[in-house]
Amino acid sequence: MPAVALISQSALTHNLSIVKNKSSAKIIAMVKANAYGHHLNLITPLIENADLLAVSELSEVQKLRQLTDQPILLLSGIYTSEELQQAIDLKCQIVIHHPAQIVLINHNTQALGIWLKIDTGMHRLGLSHDEYRQCLPDFESNALITIKGVMSHFACADELNHPMNLLQLKTFKQLTDNNNNRSMANSAAILSNPAAHFDFIRPGIMLYGASPFADNDHDLQPVMQLSAPVTAIKTIQAGATVGYGSTWVADQPTTIAIIGIGYGDGYPRHAKNGTPVLINDILCPLVGRVSMDMIAIDVSHITVSIGDTAILWGHKKLRVETVAQYSDTLSYELLTGISGRVSVVRGT
Repeated sequence: MPAVALISQSALTHNLSIVKNKSSAKIIAMVKANAYGHHLNLITPLIENADLLAVSELSEVQKLRQLTDQPILLLSGIYTSEELQQAIDLKCQIVIHHPAQIVLINHNTQALGIWLKIDTGMHRLGLSHDEYRQCLPDFESNALITIKGVMSHFACADELNHPMNLLQLKTFKQLTDNNNNRSMANSAAILSNPAAHFDFIRPGIMLYGASPFADNDHDLQPVMQLSAPVTAIKTIQAGATVGYGSTWVADQPTTIAIIGIGYGDGYPRHAKNGTPVLINDILCPLVGRVSMDMIAIDVSHITVSIGDTAILWGHKKLRVETVAQYSDTLSYELLTGISGRVSVVRGT
């Protein structure tokens, strides 16, 4: 039996309502990376109720266009005239973040909506302050171009007291005005910094029920519940080891349940001993190294049978953030890392 990722439609709706309760700004729903691993065809509440849908690549636009006529924002923009034409044909709004893209846009002969992205300190994508000031008048005077908005991106929004947050916000305000729609707030800023909400907010991880912070005090509901079956049960004696490298040693007779999921499915290979797994509503610790196809769990303290379901994350008792902490990674990586052999299905 394969591992299953169940995608809750009610949780998506609930989390979107949390976003709307936090801000009156319009919503750009981040659905890149196949909706953070939740599959574009299974996120209907977001597609139907967001003001704009944002993806990273044209290939994602093509998939999304098969599902909806909603406005789509292409975050990476375009790099060739062929990509520009494809984006226009797909009715994209295009982010402009590099001078080379400005040249392509200036040679365009068709109506086009654009967003200008400014680098306010993250130093990843974005026009310099001078590049933004220089291109703005030309775009504003071009009858074929509609500036849909101006945006930037926080580098440290999930660190509440980081000085970069205030500095970037101040820089963005100084460079922009109320003549254009403005957007800066990601999930962390939506939850913690109302001054950054402006006209459009860009929720991502919070839509899928995970918090950008160490805690989750915002009533977000997990959207993906990842589960797999118990495939074997055995009792080992004190001194016996479990898994590759024999890194875990039983200090007493121990009942071990083998679960049919591993790093080949997207479960984190670096999950530590003690990482919780939920079986029959009781948390049980991971023992030994994660294998490609299976993990071992200490179930000495519960009653378990072959075929029982183990929940790896996506439950009120076991959130993906917890597994990420045990694995020295982020919930973003776990959610987007589910492999193709996991069965991803629509839930209620």
